[in-house]
Amino acid sequence: MEVTLKKREIYFSPLHPDKNQAQSALLLFEGISGVLHLQAVDPLQLHIQYDIQYLTLVIIEDTLKELGFHLDNSLIIQLKRALFHYTEETERANLGCDRSQDQNTRDIFIHRYRNQNHGCRDHRPQHWRDYL
Repeated sequence: MEVTLKKREIYFSPLHPDKNQAQSALLLFEGISGVLHLQAVDPLQLHIQYDIQYLTLVIIEDTLKELGFHLDNSLIIQLKRALFHYTEETERANLGCDRSQDQNTRDIFIHRYRNQNHGCRDHRPQHWRDYL
């Protein structure tokens, strides 16, 4: 079972309004199934341990990009990413994992929506909502 656990480092670009992207990403992935350990090493570096049966680095990075995070795109980081993406997809194929990961991706967006401060919540008690 240890084969499916991966430890990765995600580096963020300093050219972003949020100067502490690692902490913001940590809060985003907290409590998501498949994510075992998160640590913001510094404002631009996040250590993450996850199970590839639930998540892959591609899913994690695509989610971060879609939510507006800026990942480091230096040449060495891009080479490492490409290698990790290939090996994880190969390992998942060898394990017979389903290619569909919509559940985990949806959970990430739901978690972010619930923690986001916006005006789309009805703060009235449930019994008051039934009368309107």
